[in-house]
Amino acid sequence: MTAFVLVAGAWLGSWAWEEVAAELRAAGHDVHPVTLSGVAEKQGVPAGQQTHVQDIVDEIARRDLREVVLVGHSYAGIPVGQAAERIGDRLARVVFVDSNVPVNGGSFVSAWPSGRAMVEASIAETGGFWAPLTAADYAGQGLDDAQIARIVSGSTPHPGATLTEPAVLARPLGDLPATYVKCLLDGPEPSDEVAELLKSEHWRLVELDTGHWPMFSRPRELARILLDECR
Repeated sequence: MTAFVLVAGAWLGSWAWEEVAAELRAAGHDVHPVTLSGVAEKQGVPAGQQTHVQDIVDEIARRDLREVVLVGHSYAGIPVGQAAERIGDRLARVVFVDSNVPVNGGSFVSAWPSGRAMVEASIAETGGFWAPLTAADYAGQGLDDAQIARIVSGSTPHPGATLTEPAVLARPLGDLPATYVKCLLDGPEPSDEVAELLKSEHWRLVELDTGHWPMFSRPRELARILLDECR
C-alpha cells in the first residue's frame, strides 16, 4: 500500500485535496494531506521555508510512513523537494504538480523574476504575508464559478518568509525519482529549471489539459496520474 502525502500550494490547507484524497483512498491507499504552518487551520503559527520542510518530514516520521509518494503543488514543490531527499528510503517517488522546484540557495521569489516585485509588495502591505488571490485571478484556469468560490473562501494569507528564504539541497534534485505534472492552461512548457531536471533518467513528464489548480478542476484525472506513479 502506497502512502500518499499531499501538500497544496500557497494560501491552501489540507482541505484542498478532499476530492483527490477520496479517489486515492477508494483505490485502497493511505492518504495524508498536510496543512503547512501559518495557513488554514494553522494560521498564527510562525513559519519560514524550513518550517514547511520540517512540517512534511515530521508528518512522515510521526506516522512512520513507508513507500511514500510525496506530492507538492505550486509553491509547495519547494519544501516538498527538500523533504523528499531528507526522508531517505521512505520515499517511493516525488510528484511535482505544476509546481516550483527547489534550487539550492534560491527562493520562491528569486525563481519568479517577473512576479517578485508583486509578491514582495504584497508581503510588505499585508504585514509579512502574501495576500490570497481574488476570484478574477482564477479566470482561464479551467475552473467553474463554484470551484473558484471554494478556493477563494478557503484561502488564507501565506507567510512571506517562506517565499523569500533560500532552499537547501544536499544533492542534485535530478537524482530523485520524480514526476512533473504540467498543467497546460497555465503555460504549455515547464520552466527552464524543470526542463533541465527532465533530462534526468529519473524524471518523467506528464501533461494535464487543465489549469494550475487541478485538485479542483480535474481531481479524478489528477488522482489517476498519482495512482499510476505507485505501480
